[in-house]
This record gives sequence, structure tokens and C-alpha cells, in this order.
Amino acid sequence: MTDRHYLIGVDIGGTKIEAVLLDAAHAVVASHRVPARRGGDNVVADVVALAREVAGERLADVTRIGIGTPGRVDSATGRIANVVNLDIDTLDLGALVSERLGGVPVHVDNDVNAAAVGAANVLCGDDVSGTIVFLNFGTGLAAGILIDGVLQHGSSGAAGEIGHVPVDPNRLPCPCGQRGCLETVCSGASVARLWPTEDGVPPMPDLIAKARGGNADAVRVLGMVTHAIVDTVQIAAQSVDPRMIIFGGGMAKTGQPLLDVTADELHRREATCPFLKGLDLVSRIRLAPADAPLGAIGAALA
Repeated sequence: MTDRHYLIGVDIGGTKIEAVLLDAAHAVVASHRVPARRGGDNVVADVVALAREVAGERLADVTRIGIGTPGRVDSATGRIANVVNLDIDTLDLGALVSERLGGVPVHVDNDVNAAAVGAANVLCGDDVSGTIVFLNFGTGLAAGILIDGVLQHGSSGAAGEIGHVPVDPNRLPCPCGQRGCLETVCSGASVARLWPTEDGVPPMPDLIAKARGGNADAVRVLGMVTHAIVDTVQIAAQSVDPRMIIFGGGMAKTGQPLLDVTADELHRREATCPFLKGLDLVSRIRLAPADAPLGAIGAALA
């Protein structure tokens, strides 16, 4: 017998699947990643193999496995659906992984929710009290909301789907069927469409640099993007009044320049709105750590 208890977290992405093993203090003691393979059978096999890889001889001491995945997730049953990038229509992911690993409990959650838990724990340590919002500026745009460390799913699991609030004045068409969704302007994919670059150059840092250099097109596009970013911040802040707003996702890797242009837009709005100025939203915004496996860590802890 042993009094050691471990958690496994698995982050399923469109191109890779990553797993971590956490000890009783929630420190990462092992990690591994593999390229993602399409199809439900392959995903289950890869998750099981990764869990065995990171646990090694400690698999019998694993008390729970958490999985973060894109698509629609029923966190109560572990069933996932509509994971388009991996050719999954529906899959009882939680039950299948649990069965193949000897019945260890498996919890499945949305990947943004998992990243929210991971980011909050990495940035805040043991103090995840109050309300924390994680804004994922990735391929799409969504939020993860924690209240006293507990994820908020809503009655149908749609809590945090902030990217499909249709308030952007540019009224660009969205694949969801609406026009003007925030996701059409300030997600990572939308910035890449609005400001295409070559040779793998990340679009957001390039856009900011060109705008600061006086490029008129860049100034115009950056204005669109930052307007939508701050709309997103305000919707989150004025809905649940979080003590911390964490920027994550691929666009957050822009780093301090992203915080600077966001602060500039917030200050412009505060100049004519004492209410907004009183909220001091700039002081609440943080960047998610760029080098931590937040999705896998959060999946283990969610």
C-alpha cells in the first residue's frame, strides 16, 4: 500500500495530445505528447497510451484522470461530440478510457475550461478564491469561468461561449450563422484572415508592429481587433466582475504588446466613462504562462 496519490491530465488538440502526471502537491512530475490522430478509436488509444506513459509504475496510484477536449462535451457523462478536426461525431470518451485503464475515474471537460483551471492554478497557486475569467484567444474565442475554484458550465454547458455574442459593428459573417460575432474579429484565426502574413510569421505581433510603424492598413485592422478584444473584456467583466482576467490561447503569446494595445483601448473608453474607469480593468488582466501545459494541468484538476 502507498499513501501517494497522483492525477493524470490529458489535453487533446487538433494537432497534438499532451499528458501530465501531477503529484499530491499538484506539481508536474512527468509529461509526454504525441501527434494527434484522427478518429475516435485512435484518440482513445492515444489517451490510454499517454496515461500509461506518464504514470509508468505509478499507474496503480492514480486516483483520477482528467481530459480536456474541443467539441461539445457532456461533463456529467464524459461523452463528446462534433470534434471536427479529429473526425469525431460522438464518442463516449470518459467511459472508454476508464474501462481500458482498469476503472480509474475519468472526468472530461471542454478544453477551454481545462485551460482556465490550469492558468488559474499556475498564476494563483492555492488561492483561486473569488471569480476568475480565462479568455481564450485561439482558433476561436471562448471563456472559462471559475468561482472559488469551481468551473461554471451553465444549464446546457454553454457558459463562456462569449465568441458568439454578435455585437461587433463590422458585421462579418460567422460560421455559426450569425453576423458580427466577436470571434470573427478577435480570435487568432480571424486576425490571421484580417492580417495575413508569410513564412509562418505570427499575425498579431506583426500587426501591432506595423501599426506602431505607421502603416495605415495596420492601424485600421488593429483598431478593429482591439475594439473587439475590449468588448470581450467588458462583457466578461461586467457580467461576473472577476478579480482576474487571464488572456490565453495562441494570440496571448504576443505577450506584453497585446496587453499594451488592450490597455490603450480601455483607457480611451475610460476617458469618457467614469463607471468604466472605476472598474480599473487594466489592473485585472494577466497573461497565461506561455510555456506551461495549462490544458493538461487544468484537465487533471478540473
